[in-house]
This record gives sequence, C-alpha cells and structure tokens, in this order.
Amino acid sequence: MSPTYSVFFTTFMLSILGLTFHRTHLLSALLCLEGMMLALFIALSFWSIQFEMLSYFSLPMFMLTFSACEASTGLALMVATSRTHGNDHLKNLNLLQC
Repeated sequence: MSPTYSVFFTTFMLSILGLTFHRTHLLSALLCLEGMMLALFIALSFWSIQFEMLSYFSLPMFMLTFSACEASTGLALMVATSRTHGNDHLKNLNLLQC
C-alpha cells in the first residue's frame, strides 16, 4: 500500500473511531461523517488521476455533491432537534417518541 493511500485509510478509520467513541453531541457525529466523506473524496480523486480513467473524473464531483446534501440535511436536523429539545445531546433523543 502506498503512503498516500495509507494516510487516507487512517483518516477514514480515525473518523469512524471518532464517530463510535465520541458521539455525545450531534455536531461531533456530523463532523466525523464529514471527515469520512472528505477522506473518500480525496482518495477517489487521487485514484481517478492515478489510473487516468476519463470515465471516472466526474465521480468525485458527484460524491462531493452528495456530501454537501448530507451536510445540509444533518445541520437542518441539528437545528430542529436543538429547537425542540434545547440541546444536541444524542442521549436525550428517543426515536420512538416521534
């Protein structure tokens, strides 16, 4: 494995570890998800440049678009939960009471 791919792999794994161990606030969970998407975006961009496949050059842009949509949806949910519950703690949210 080349050093650049190992850096992207460790970045992705650190984001997963941050998501699993430090999920007290919704904002920290959203930031970990954004870190995962950013690592995937950069790795996919380098992969398409390295293999010089013209058909895969637009794939990172689609992924970046979906990442922006995911971020806006997550922030909208965070604003809605902080307005209804008063904070963004994930332990206070009960999905069965919706």
